[in-house]
Amino acid sequence: MLFMVNHNFPHDLDIKPSVDLLGLQSQPGDQILFGLNAQRETIARYGIAGRVWEAAYALLLYVDPPPTWEFDPPFLESPHSSQYTMVELGSGTGIIARSLSRSLTSGKDIIVSTDLPEVCPLLDENLRGELNGVVFVRPLTWGNFQHVSDIASEFMANRNMSHIICSDLVYFPELLAPLLRTLIHLTSPSVTSSSPSLIISYKIRSLEKETPFWTAFGLYFSFQPVLSRCRFTDSEQHDQSWQRLGSSFEDTTFIFVARRRPDSFAWQIPTNDHDLLAGVGALGTDTPKGDEYFESLLLMTMDDS
Repeated sequence: MLFMVNHNFPHDLDIKPSVDLLGLQSQPGDQILFGLNAQRETIARYGIAGRVWEAAYALLLYVDPPPTWEFDPPFLESPHSSQYTMVELGSGTGIIARSLSRSLTSGKDIIVSTDLPEVCPLLDENLRGELNGVVFVRPLTWGNFQHVSDIASEFMANRNMSHIICSDLVYFPELLAPLLRTLIHLTSPSVTSSSPSLIISYKIRSLEKETPFWTAFGLYFSFQPVLSRCRFTDSEQHDQSWQRLGSSFEDTTFIFVARRRPDSFAWQIPTNDHDLLAGVGALGTDTPKGDEYFESLLLMTMDDS
């Protein structure tokens, strides 16, 4: 007999609500939906999906920054002149989609907020006020090609995908290959004719378990960390120098901006999860391989600290 594993309720689950130390939940309703009391209730009902995970706060800072903050690259180059079509994976509580909806224009822009089918009721509940033609909630289980195809058929027929949003999704080793497989599928020509910008917020928790994702991810995607600085309105003060966004956080946190490598469209994607993470099929060969950029970036991060 096969037993389905519910990754939102792992054995001995014991998690507490997170605290918004950056003070980013300033809009009406934010504390009601995503504060400590709200998280306690949603954790009890939805497990891991009901918690706001720490890297989400870094992503909130990036997508809806205070006026004195500047980023390289910026999240939106021209927010009012371009049409944006965004897909968020593993949306959980919906805190990122709610923030994104404030930057988008109803009737022109959309964000498709996705998670496991059993988590979608939480998204419907928390995003009820944003479900006005901007935010759409749909199921998307990582590794499920049909879910991706359904979203592409519904939303991408007459639109080009502009962004894929991933907030704190790199954690369980058994989910790393399905996550990468979904990212590859979403950025394939069969789904979108554009080259969407992939935004990933990431907090290191278990580097040994998480590094295989990045070494495989770097084969298919080029990526770089987002830089940030604070700009002063006082002419007598000099702007801060550029630093990696997250470098001042208590835990090692990154925001990455990535794009699919065009040459990877011709590669044969292995169906076996172990082979996918081992780099089999990448660069057009069946030998295992990995990209070293992430590990190099970690060494530079250690040197900076």
